[in-house]
Amino acid sequence: MPAPPGWAALLAPRGAARLAELEQHLRDGASLDDARRNLRDQGVPAEETAALLTQAELRAKARAKFGEAAAHLLFTPAGLEQATRSVVAEAHAQRFAAAGCRVVGDLGCGIGAESLALQAAGIDARPVEINPFTAAVAERNLGVPVWAGDAERFPLDELDGVFLDPARRTAGHRDTRRITRPGDYSPGLDFAFGLAERLPTGVKLGPGFDRGLIPDDAEAQWVSVDGQLVETGLWFGRLARPGVRRSALVLRPREEETGTHELNAAADAPDVDVRDLGDYLYEPDGAVIRARLIGELADRIGAGMLGEGIAYLTADTPHRTPFAAGFRILERLPAGEKPLRRALAARGIGRLEIKKRGVPIDPAELRRRLRLSGPNGGTLILTRARGRHVALLAERLSG
Repeated sequence: MPAPPGWAALLAPRGAARLAELEQHLRDGASLDDARRNLRDQGVPAEETAALLTQAELRAKARAKFGEAAAHLLFTPAGLEQATRSVVAEAHAQRFAAAGCRVVGDLGCGIGAESLALQAAGIDARPVEINPFTAAVAERNLGVPVWAGDAERFPLDELDGVFLDPARRTAGHRDTRRITRPGDYSPGLDFAFGLAERLPTGVKLGPGFDRGLIPDDAEAQWVSVDGQLVETGLWFGRLARPGVRRSALVLRPREEETGTHELNAAADAPDVDVRDLGDYLYEPDGAVIRARLIGELADRIGAGMLGEGIAYLTADTPHRTPFAAGFRILERLPAGEKPLRRALAARGIGRLEIKKRGVPIDPAELRRRLRLSGPNGGTLILTRARGRHVALLAERLSG
């Protein structure tokens, strides 16, 4: 697929210089309209002007994934959307380094996020990208040649490991659509799992990937970043750790300490027993839920299930854990909407976080109908306890 109109100029030295001038102009307080007029006055073609302005916006947005490094990279809209966050890519690269891999094929490299992390870990990354323009962007970001072609045809002779991030969206640089059938991924899953029989292999997939498709010999790891579930990773060969088949990796890069926390087990953990509501409620991180390690977490914090099939835990004592959000239960409120509205009004609650599991309620619609007002705030948890609908007024535990 060719470059979008005007975008090829960004790869040339003059385009890079113009982009740097534009970003400085914006940092100095210029509006986008001012910047557009300035480029027009310099005689920059309209299509290149649009590309420059879009690139400046993408770099600003990319800071959430790449931090300050975003200022030195080029992006496409689709490439940024699909790129691995730098903190996650670093965890991938560390796994390859720990396994002794020195030359790793990045098959489906996109704009180069995974290869950047591999390079930083001292690994010789061999990036491959089927889209010629995206390959050119990756080459600019990485400073090494990118093999522009079908990953399934890339020679593997020199590799001692491979990483695949199969495209799960339709082709293009923007306005792509999500692909829902794993058989339509590119490269295909059959190809990826076939490679795993020959080389240490890592495969990045969506967080909702069908667990029934996970091979028995894979270590499956679900990853969340600052509470957002971002991927399922499958690891094969010596990249899979002995005795580990299920893992929840919780990354909190803004924490002062390591910000890296993990639960793992040899298999899905059985749920613990349902118990009566205690003084505290815990909502497991999405990675823990998807990894089916709620029982493992419950054992760690001495908690029980709030209800059958409900991903809430309850305990009598507070626990600080990176694997769940904790709440102190203040009181049990009426579950019916009208009495609930009266109860919240009587307590002067105008700021309300609404959380729900196991009940058919739209929190946004409920918030509108509750007509909240008042100086106080809190958290409303709507769920089922021992099969009965409950409404719990709670406050978040700090830390």
